[in-house]
Amino acid sequence: MWTALLLVLAVAVFVVYNTFIIVEMREKVIVERFGKYHDTLEPGFHFIIPFVDRVAYRHETREQVLDVPHQKCITKDNIEVEVDGIVYLKVMDAYKASYGINDYRLAAVNLAQTTMRSEVGKITLDDTFSERDAMNEAIVEELDKASDPWGVKVMRYELKDIQPSQDIVLTMEQQMEAERDKRAEITKSSGERDAQINTSEGEREASILMSEGRRQQRINEAEGEARETALLAEASANGIERVANAISQPGGSLAVKMRLTEQFIDRLGKVVDGANVSVLPMEAANLKSFFEGASEVTDSVRNA
Repeated sequence: MWTALLLVLAVAVFVVYNTFIIVEMREKVIVERFGKYHDTLEPGFHFIIPFVDRVAYRHETREQVLDVPHQKCITKDNIEVEVDGIVYLKVMDAYKASYGINDYRLAAVNLAQTTMRSEVGKITLDDTFSERDAMNEAIVEELDKASDPWGVKVMRYELKDIQPSQDIVLTMEQQMEAERDKRAEITKSSGERDAQINTSEGEREASILMSEGRRQQRINEAEGEARETALLAEASANGIERVANAISQPGGSLAVKMRLTEQFIDRLGKVVDGANVSVLPMEAANLKSFFEGASEVTDSVRNA
């Protein structure tokens, strides 16, 4: 009796478990009836017929992340590189994902590897490092086209690592070092050339300034001499004019004669004082003739 009761209880639990089903928010459930597709269950509480209906597939509706393993690819310039990546996809149609392909995850990874080899073969090694975004977009476009019959949408693809062989890495390092040395030499030579140009320009400008200075100096000296000559001439003219005016005055002639006599005696005294011998006119008449000559000069000036 207890055995029968336990058996009935077990059957009841089994029936209840297979009759009521709860679909979570993050998934969709495919139900088959007698081995054929019957319905796609959305999130919530559902009732199915035991022994007639069965849950065939459960699909994650959230975005899934799949690793694309390392693989060797050949670039356009025949260099071997190892490339891996990550593909992000999402189930959009549970029916197609169940019956359109056996394993959409494996298919997406394999297709990503194939497309990645094709895209890497289109570009050179240098471009593989600078054209990552373009490669990612191209791979996503190809995967999205192929995955549409599977009920899956490829959201994005990311290249994780592009690793050339060690020989290529060593060659690239040597090339980069040579490029740095070349740029350093170019910079150094450009600096020396600029320094020479600046020195030459400085010397040229200094020479121009010196010549301009000398020319201005000569101009200033000439102008100074001209002004000095003009001033001397003007002073001489004024002196002569004043002498003439003095002579024309009453008693002016006598005054001029006396002044000339004083200057002569003064000059003669200085000459005698500076000499070791005594100097006298040979004849006393000569002194008289000197003063008479001076008188004639003053008369001629006055008459003029």
